[in-house]
Amino acid sequence: QVQLVESGGGLVQAGGSLRLSCVASGTVFSVNIMGWYRQVPGKEREQVAYITSGGSTDYLDSVKGRFTISRDNAKNTVYLQMNSLKLEDTAVYYCNADILDWSSREYNYWGQGTQVTVSS
Repeated sequence: QVQLVESGGGLVQAGGSLRLSCVASGTVFSVNIMGWYRQVPGKEREQVAYITSGGSTDYLDSVKGRFTISRDNAKNTVYLQMNSLKLEDTAVYYCNADILDWSSREYNYWGQGTQVTVSS
């Protein structure tokens, strides 16, 4: 059983910062790609950023230069540092990860989501 547990969401004023964290726990042998998605009501979930096990990253164009994704492989944890937050960043943010179990089978997992609200 694997769980992704997010933390760090909340309410922040425009221009402020938040740091999201996501820990993979359970029967984890290794973690491949980890990423963050977000979703607002009535819209599809979109990928915000991802990071490979080797540290390569990519970002949604609208967050480039403001958000930074990083990971601690020893802790099976991924972070999303969000700076210069804008009203349009308001969403539920979800952690996602491709995780290998001890039989080398890979599964994709989602966290439960954490609300980020940016106010004016």
